[in-house]
Amino acid sequence: MLDSILEKTTAPNFRLTPAEGLELLKNAHWKDVAEAADKVRHARLPGNRVGYTAFRIVNYTNVCEVTCSFCSFCRPAKSPEAYVLSIDEIRQKTIEAKAKGADQIFLQGGVNKDIPLSYYTDVLKMLTREMGVTVRGFSPVELVRIAEFNNMPLESLLDIFKEAGLSSVPGAGAEILSDRMRALLSPRKLPAQQWCDTLAACHKKGLPGSANIVFGSVETPEEIIEHLECVRKTQDIAHGFKSFVVWTFQPQTDKFPIRHVTGEEYLKLLALSRLYLDNVPHIEVSLLGMGLELGAQGLHAGADDINSIVIEENVLKNHGLTTIEQAEKFILDAGFTPYRRDLNFSNEKTPV
Repeated sequence: MLDSILEKTTAPNFRLTPAEGLELLKNAHWKDVAEAADKVRHARLPGNRVGYTAFRIVNYTNVCEVTCSFCSFCRPAKSPEAYVLSIDEIRQKTIEAKAKGADQIFLQGGVNKDIPLSYYTDVLKMLTREMGVTVRGFSPVELVRIAEFNNMPLESLLDIFKEAGLSSVPGAGAEILSDRMRALLSPRKLPAQQWCDTLAACHKKGLPGSANIVFGSVETPEEIIEHLECVRKTQDIAHGFKSFVVWTFQPQTDKFPIRHVTGEEYLKLLALSRLYLDNVPHIEVSLLGMGLELGAQGLHAGADDINSIVIEENVLKNHGLTTIEQAEKFILDAGFTPYRRDLNFSNEKTPV
């Protein structure tokens, strides 16, 4: 049965069923899944090219009322360590990023009801109109809560943010898209279906982005497939996911159970993502989370992008790359041709 499923994955227009995906996840050898994924990757994206991008993450606030059990970054509003960056501070971080060759900013913060709507629009206008950078920002839960705090429909908020300069939205806060796991992770986060619906609304407004999965806790194989199915169904509706990335939970607190994920387990899920998400064009390997050696193997297991470089990361430990030169050398050493792309996979640039 496994051989017949893997053989079918290379056929044109073949789509894995949830049952077939579960069978591969539970019973197939990781090398067989990786080999099939590599074939599919090269069939869909010929040319032996691997993308990378350059951006700076700006964590504009660490105040968050969601309080995820696995997060050590957030602070309550009255904490002496709580902050909201000023526009001048964000401007300075952007100047530093541009000096390193980055032309994109990734705005990421917490759910902070004390921030006025004008702060967000002023920041977006400063970044795009004054500093000339493109901006990805605001996880689904941030967007939903900002809309609620300002008594407006989500769609109206998206129009305001897009007019101010926002060009894409990350698929952050997905973790595992099963409501059982989300209750363990953070009961205040969006339910799985609302997460999907929020991203679909963004995509319909012309704000594309990425999707991800974070695993390595007490999730079941069935819940992993449920997650992939949620992403695939959302993509069928709005077609806004440009890429998908597989992450693992990192130890940050003692409030949430995590387990060690082996390299083989990571590569198997990365490869399965390529096979299952037939409507998502790009699969990113997580250099930041998994490191360079495993990242290089991932490029032969279905991935075609390394995402890095990342300038500044305050939430997770960065095991990846921090310069454009490092990114291009890494891709060349792995046996591929590097090209620079933006966060939305447009304006792809082949190095001179």
